[in-house]
Amino acid sequence: MSRIRRSWLSLLILLVLVALCAAIWSLRPYPSDPAAASAMRGGNGITVMDTATWIVFEGGERYEPSLIFYPGARVKAECYAPLARLLAGKGHRVFIARMPFNLPLLDVEKANQLIEQFPEESFIIGGHSLGGTMAARFASEYPDRVEGVFLLGAYPDRRSDLSESELPVLSLLGSRDGVVDRERFEQGKKYLPPDTVYMSIEGGNHAQFGSYGRQKGDNSPLISPEEQWQQTAAALEQWLLNEMFQTAYDGF
Repeated sequence: MSRIRRSWLSLLILLVLVALCAAIWSLRPYPSDPAAASAMRGGNGITVMDTATWIVFEGGERYEPSLIFYPGARVKAECYAPLARLLAGKGHRVFIARMPFNLPLLDVEKANQLIEQFPEESFIIGGHSLGGTMAARFASEYPDRVEGVFLLGAYPDRRSDLSESELPVLSLLGSRDGVVDRERFEQGKKYLPPDTVYMSIEGGNHAQFGSYGRQKGDNSPLISPEEQWQQTAAALEQWLLNEMFQTAYDGF
């Protein structure tokens, strides 16, 4: 092999290694913070089961529906432990999905594992950021397998069109969210049912739906993470109660 060809080969290998390192760096997950680690511990009436595919939170009393939660891109499942713990305390079993490489796009149909394992149980599905979009995509493909959809700092796209479905939808957005593209958020409303419930968490931002610190591009919040989790859990619970009441009323 000539010296020139060896030089080009060495350069090519170097470029491949640089590209590989950049790809690995870009896929680094956001680390969970101490609040998430604390919430992962059982106690005070909450049990936590951590497996290779799901983290499950459950309280003493249990009410349906159970919640299936898809994390945001590059966000570890543990980062949503504080919110899941609050919801479990309200009686709902919460399943947080562990996604391949922490990317919900890689396993959109993961919810089918639970639905097939618990065929008599009712579920709603939702998620944060890209996880919310993928949860909506699952619901658009399998509208008969879930009872509703919740979106936290998220919006649907053309492939997650729910506009013709009869599923109830809750969309929560922090007023200080600097990650969500507001124009796309507004455009995404055409893919949601007309009776979608939209709520804003005043002072909340994007990252504080989870527990992983600051996120690039996000705005500084005006409320604490604990307050955003509390408001999110309360909004979800009220929405669920309203929908269950409406379902029961429609049955008469």
